[in-house]
Amino acid sequence: QVQLVESGGGLVQPGGSLRLSCAASGSIFSLYAMSWYRQAPGKQRELVAAITPGGRRNYADFVKGRFTISRDNAKNTAYLQMNSLEPEDTAVYYCNAARWVAADSASYDYWGQGTQVTVSS
Repeated sequence: QVQLVESGGGLVQPGGSLRLSCAASGSIFSLYAMSWYRQAPGKQRELVAAITPGGRRNYADFVKGRFTISRDNAKNTAYLQMNSLEPEDTAVYYCNAARWVAADSASYDYWGQGTQVTVSS
């Protein structure tokens, strides 16, 4: 059982930077893989970046080195540092926590409420 709360979204100009935060509570944060997804109007939700409990990272191709995902297990928080933002990055960004529980032979995942990122002049 995990509760996720995103923050840090807002309106920025093209070329600007923004750091999103995802605060987790209710379970053992260090056991979960953390991911950021986004969904723009008229488009399906897509993976932006992911980080495993061990710190292995994966990024979508459109990131092109501009974004960095990180986590601080001591603070139960995941981050998405976004630089060189473009209008195409405008979307609602969602935090996801996922965990495989062998005893249940099942995976569990949880979603935050999302935070709006708008890149515009």
